Amino acid sequence: MTRYVLLSAALLITLVLNVAARAQTDERARAAAEIESLREQIKAREAVLLSVSREDEERYASFLAQPRTGLTRLLPREKWDGKLSTRGGGAYYSFARLTHEYGYGSDIELQQGQFSVGFAGADFGFLVNLGDMPLENVSLDTEAVRPLAGSLTDASEKGARVQQRRAAEGFKEGERTYAGRLAAVVGNTYALRSVNYDGSDVLVAFRVVRADDDGSVVLLWKMLKRFPKPTLDRSASVAEH
Repeated sequence: MTRYVLLSAALLITLVLNVAARAQTDERARAAAEIESLREQIKAREAVLLSVSREDEERYASFLAQPRTGLTRLLPREKWDGKLSTRGGGAYYSFARLTHEYGYGSDIELQQGQFSVGFAGADFGFLVNLGDMPLENVSLDTEAVRPLAGSLTDASEKGARVQQRRAAEGFKEGERTYAGRLAAVVGNTYALRSVNYDGSDVLVAFRVVRADDDGSVVLLWKMLKRFPKPTLDRSASVAEH
């Protein structure tokens, strides 16, 4: 009798544990499905957050009909970094890859009311504020753009580091300052050279056409030139050590 009772109890416990396990599996499956659903909802809402207004799209429709142009919004990094599924919080943009996702090849960042360029490894870049110059008038022949249109890349890591220091310190040509970081000013036009080794090398002109109350800005831009993909020879640096 005692053996029968013990066997029954063991079977009952096994049954209860199996039911509990199945319940937990079902609950985890529901949780996973809910998370995936929420992720999709979040991505959809992020797309709205990063979108530009229909009004701006219509206003600049004729310009945007030209090849290698675009209209994009940058969010302030200090407000959104780490809060969105988009890495970098929508504060970055790659004119070469056409994405806000921060990573290898990002060309511009918005943070604390400033634009910056050059974010990883030996990558570097320069910005220049052209003032209230119509974006349509900016070309490779524009005097203030010429210092950025020449050969800036150096295949050696030592040369790349020299350019990084030059961008950090800034340099002047006439009345213009060229640097890796400049204030973002609504109504001003900029030229940007962004060098991402083993990725892309671009020269872009853009105009800040809008700043919204949330700290975001909208850029109207055009690609002036895509240079050959830059490569970096690190062997010289290794040999020096």
